[in-house]
Order: sequence, then C-alpha cells, then structure tokens
Amino acid sequence: MPSVLEEFVTTLTPKAKGAIKGTAKLEIIDHGVVMLTQDGATAGDGAADVTLKASEKTFRAILDGSQNPIMAVMSGKLKVDGNQMRALKVSEILTA
Repeated sequence: MPSVLEEFVTTLTPKAKGAIKGTAKLEIIDHGVVMLTQDGATAGDGAADVTLKASEKTFRAILDGSQNPIMAVMSGKLKVDGNQMRALKVSEILTA
C-alpha cells in the first residue's frame, strides 16, 4: 500500500504538470511535504513561493471537492503562508 505522500504525489502530478508557475509546498500534518512545480509533484521539502498546511483529511476533502479551499482557510483548517494569489492558483489545481 502506498504511503500518504506517494498517494498525493501520484494524484497531484498530472494536475500540477504545466499548471503551476514557481513552487508550492503542501505540508500534510503528521505525514510530510509534497512540492508542486510545473514538472509535477514530488515528496520532500524545499523552498516555495507559497505553503499550504493542513491535515491529510482536509487535503483529501479539497481534492474530492467536498471542502472548498477558501472556506477551509476561513475556518482555520487550511493555513496559507506566502503569495496569496499563488495559493488561489494552487487551490484551483487541487480542485480541478
């Protein structure tokens, strides 16, 4: 069974490929970090233009469409650090 990070990398690579400018970091609490670039998604930590931090459950809900990313930020389930416009673009990619 793939790890949580491997699962997110597999799911997010086709969504991120060619769709992201710069670098975004998804911090999945208790699991690790997934980096998103125009080449896709990779597990591991690095410098990023924007960081989104949430639980695995919240990221999964955003990915399956049951959690609006804006509402997740407003309710404190999703923390954003960095470029807010880039964060909106990342949330569009996650919900695509």
